[in-house]
Amino acid sequence: MALLMRILMSVTVVVMSAGCVPNVTTTVGQSTPDPLAVSQRDARFLALLPNVKTNPSYARTVVDTPTKAPPGTIVVDAPRHLLYLTLPDGKAMRYVVATGRNGFAWRGAVYVDHQAAWPDWNPPVEMRGRDPRVKKTSGGPENPLGARALYLYANGADTLYRIHGTNDPFSVGMPVSSGCIRMSNADIIDLASRVPNGTRVMVY
Repeated sequence: MALLMRILMSVTVVVMSAGCVPNVTTTVGQSTPDPLAVSQRDARFLALLPNVKTNPSYARTVVDTPTKAPPGTIVVDAPRHLLYLTLPDGKAMRYVVATGRNGFAWRGAVYVDHQAAWPDWNPPVEMRGRDPRVKKTSGGPENPLGARALYLYANGADTLYRIHGTNDPFSVGMPVSSGCIRMSNADIIDLASRVPNGTRVMVY
């Protein structure tokens, strides 16, 4: 926990001058990931997960960007459970996400160090201490990290936070995580296909 606190202290805390209030003027609903981004393993694992009907308002959507961040930046509006990938021409792709529950929310500027498809999950010691049922899980449909994970670093150090998929789609749109940003598997596949390593991530 001391290491995590030192890392978080090094994260640059920033204030968004434009705020993160959605200003939707153009909508392009997409309920499934880009077929080019989905592998055969994705299709096989996704078929094993329950087919959950989500709120139509949760569909990822192109909006007028609510932030002044340059194109190619991930901006997370944690209180509103929204993630934006900024695009050219003043637009952004908006996704609905789950964020940290009370006591686990955080703010800062980090970056995507690397990515993984259907990664193994090795929960930190602190998390295992809070819940003895938590254990290392191999990548697959039962893994809490879901279809993709973007590993967030600050100043060359792992923050232990991730932007990742989930095997609990009902949690999307709620403050339920231990600080990680959860997305539906369809959305994390889509986001991961759009961003390279080194992408800046700003959490407010």
